[in-house]
Amino acid sequence: MTALIAAFLMPFRGLGLLLRPGLRRYVAMPLLINILIFSLTAWIGSVYFQEFIDWALPADSWMSYLEWLLWPLFALTYLVIAFYSFTLVANLIASPFNGILAAQVEKQITGRLPEDHSGSILAEILPAISGELGKIWYFLLRAIPVLILMIIPGLNAIGSVLWLLLGFWFLSIEYVDYPMGNHHIRPAEQRRILRQRPFQTWAFGAGANLLMMIPVINFAAMPASVAGATLWWVRTKPDQ
Repeated sequence: MTALIAAFLMPFRGLGLLLRPGLRRYVAMPLLINILIFSLTAWIGSVYFQEFIDWALPADSWMSYLEWLLWPLFALTYLVIAFYSFTLVANLIASPFNGILAAQVEKQITGRLPEDHSGSILAEILPAISGELGKIWYFLLRAIPVLILMIIPGLNAIGSVLWLLLGFWFLSIEYVDYPMGNHHIRPAEQRRILRQRPFQTWAFGAGANLLMMIPVINFAAMPASVAGATLWWVRTKPDQ
């Protein structure tokens, strides 16, 4: 139970790590990317939804009174959809910076950088984007069957639980990949290691999920989860 609680709190501990003077400059770009993507998607979503409302519920129709009911529904739907799409896009763009951030967090914790880590953004771009695309493909192959299950009457409750667990699992894979990748651990081996402690993996993902749901703080959720994942990996990696 103690290990589960510790794993759940790691993203929040990562938030504290970001405040250290030596890490602030490595946080700036992931944080800016997070803010821009989240703000842009929120603005685009609200504009197009208002256009849909104006088309579906004309002002001279009695149905226009339903608008106040649809906006809360839109907000909830947006949060669910944006949670995954925003996470995928933001991490794809920020992946080169996240790898460097994970290396610098590890240096703060252990006093040394991962071996062979160049610290160059240019050197990180292609491997990081390739890794992110691989994670997106891994997620989609599992998400589509679960989404289908969620629309089947009688099985949708099971599908909803599986969707939640899949989301937690994916978030752990997403963020632990940065410190593990800095040590040249391949994705298949990363997942094998995480499968050895599934409940801790789900707990970390649940913590990252909660961090993303907190207004304002959610802008820093991505770099905080990277930092938390690095702290978790350093303290629990198999060779210790």
